[in-house]
Amino acid sequence: MSQQQPITPELLLMVDAIARHGSFARAARELGKVPSAVTYAIRKLEDGLDVLLFDRSGHRAQLTAAGQTLLRDGRRVLQSLDDLAYRVRRVATGWEVELRIAVSALLPWRPFYDLIEAFRQVGVSTTLRFTNEVLSGTWAALVSGRADLVIGADAAGAPAGAFQSRAMGRARFSFCVAPHHPLVEVASQRRLTAEDIAAHCAVVVSDTSRDLPPRTRGLLTQQPMIIMPTMQDKIEAQVRGLGCGYLPLSLASTYISNGLLVACDTEEGIAMYEDLAYAWQAKRPGAGLAWWLDRLKSPRLCASLLDG
Repeated sequence: MSQQQPITPELLLMVDAIARHGSFARAARELGKVPSAVTYAIRKLEDGLDVLLFDRSGHRAQLTAAGQTLLRDGRRVLQSLDDLAYRVRRVATGWEVELRIAVSALLPWRPFYDLIEAFRQVGVSTTLRFTNEVLSGTWAALVSGRADLVIGADAAGAPAGAFQSRAMGRARFSFCVAPHHPLVEVASQRRLTAEDIAAHCAVVVSDTSRDLPPRTRGLLTQQPMIIMPTMQDKIEAQVRGLGCGYLPLSLASTYISNGLLVACDTEEGIAMYEDLAYAWQAKRPGAGLAWWLDRLKSPRLCASLLDG
């Protein structure tokens, strides 16, 4: 008869908590147990494995080399168990436990709030997790499996992969500066040239891709840059006159109409539009993803996302 396996998910959680806190007592508080129970469980695990997992000689409980191996591989086991539970619940209900949606930074958020409200009224318990992605980041989120659905990806930049996509329409861009920016006077007399633009600081948002080659839009070689964390931060920086750059009219049109930004004509060479798409994994969608795909078929919704 085989010996009982000493490692259990509960013990892996204990090892993880002790390693993070460096204390058996703090780990016990987190886990809702008395310290003596945690201490006894870990000692029993060490006896069962015939190894020392923690060095208790100092003020903090430190993992030994064996303990570090158990923690590293144990976290993978716990993640696998979570994934298994997710798949079982999804098969049982048809609704995803969590739906991950990557949204292009080119798109306004206002239309999404109505969609989220409508989704919640369906009465499902699916968690919606949104991320905001820039340039190649939208496709990278789908290819890497970080997103189940991407909305507003550049159709021309679609990588190879087992996914399906549908066209949304065309996003338009304009080169924008603050009313007090030096380029406004130049633009009032003629179209801006590449040399005009290169002489001034550009405000950009960094590509959020972790896997695909990063891209840029309208950035000239050797042009000084300010790299902002979000598209909204980029807009605010340009409103303050800190730099210049291309902005999607879906987000910038309100600032232009209110006089906070000036749209300048530029010479040919940079496309002033981008064809966008939404895409998802080719496998059969769950009920939550199917709901979103059905809504995205609406030309009115896509127009509201592209026109702001």
